[in-house]
Amino acid sequence: MKKVYFDSAATTQLRDDVITCISEVLQTEYGNPSSTHSYGRSSKSLLENARKEIAKLLNVSASEIIFTSGGTEADNLILNSAVRDLGVKRIITSKIEHHAVLHTVEWLKKEYNIQVEFVNLDECGQIDFENLESLLADSSQKTLVSLMHVNNEIGNILNLKKVADLCKTYKTLFHSDTVQSVGHFELDFKEIPIDFAAAAAHKFHGPKGAGFAFIRKNSGLKPLIHGGEQERGMRAGTEAVYAIAGMAEALKLSYRKLEKERNYIAGIKNYFKNELITAFPGVKFNGNCGDNERSTYTLLNVCLPISEEKAMLLLFQLDLKGIACSKGSACQSGSEGGSHVLNEILSDEDLGKPSIRFSFSSFNKREEVDYVINVLKEFVEGAM
Repeated sequence: MKKVYFDSAATTQLRDDVITCISEVLQTEYGNPSSTHSYGRSSKSLLENARKEIAKLLNVSASEIIFTSGGTEADNLILNSAVRDLGVKRIITSKIEHHAVLHTVEWLKKEYNIQVEFVNLDECGQIDFENLESLLADSSQKTLVSLMHVNNEIGNILNLKKVADLCKTYKTLFHSDTVQSVGHFELDFKEIPIDFAAAAAHKFHGPKGAGFAFIRKNSGLKPLIHGGEQERGMRAGTEAVYAIAGMAEALKLSYRKLEKERNYIAGIKNYFKNELITAFPGVKFNGNCGDNERSTYTLLNVCLPISEEKAMLLLFQLDLKGIACSKGSACQSGSEGGSHVLNEILSDEDLGKPSIRFSFSSFNKREEVDYVINVLKEFVEGAM
């Protein structure tokens, strides 16, 4: 059976050089980085070199990078500490954020009675900047804005600089989940006055279980996990040196190859989009994913013209044909309620049709697009 992986927004394939890096560290750098003997010092050096490498790529200080187990932990660390330790009484976010943010904010509302407000969205899921500014100007309470850079389901790109400058004008903290953009877009956090960000290695061809929080120097944030003094006291627990080294290698390679791979992946996306339009005249692209200027080059969220009763079978049929993709995000694929993002922006009619997220990487080929299009044609023709 042919196998096609079009689910890179969920997780990416490891690069060969990253696997080599991780294997070498596992074999040779097994000392605890908190130990003072030579084995520990060697691991510590590797850890700090990885931190410096990541910091350099984002144009920040190494002390502003805190290693975590991934994006979810980074988001939780930032949001919890902002409320608990920085006196944030109000969070402005959107209804189409990742659940790592939305569920954390819901918990903080119950636990600390904070005020939560949602910025208005247009029909494609883009935030209303006039409404955001109105919300920022409307309260004397200490406020944090949490808005993701690239939406993991529909690919919309947020103008980070514009939001960061607006937050700075109103003396408001700004956090962004940049899990889908780190490694795929140039990010300069010296140029963009953001306070906090989250990233995950497995989104840019690194290992699962490794990520980091960017925390602006002198922010006042305190740890979520207590114990030892690892990560400058911000995150207790022995660091996964092999995974962190692999993450730094993956990010370095992603930025080194960025321009070439971005052009290649954009070509795959555009070819797929055009083939879908030709094959299925009623096809729609959810959010702004069909607009190359306002969405990431790495994904398409496709609403196919199929009846509601047949829609439930589509993802199953694709899987039987060896095609990996997602109904909404991977985190939500088992949810009976469907995608909270699509529920927010689609009409009732379109919600009844199957929406599938196809996401791409440099490992994909045009022949894979052709195969998927043929499988979809067979299914749709049989479903009519």
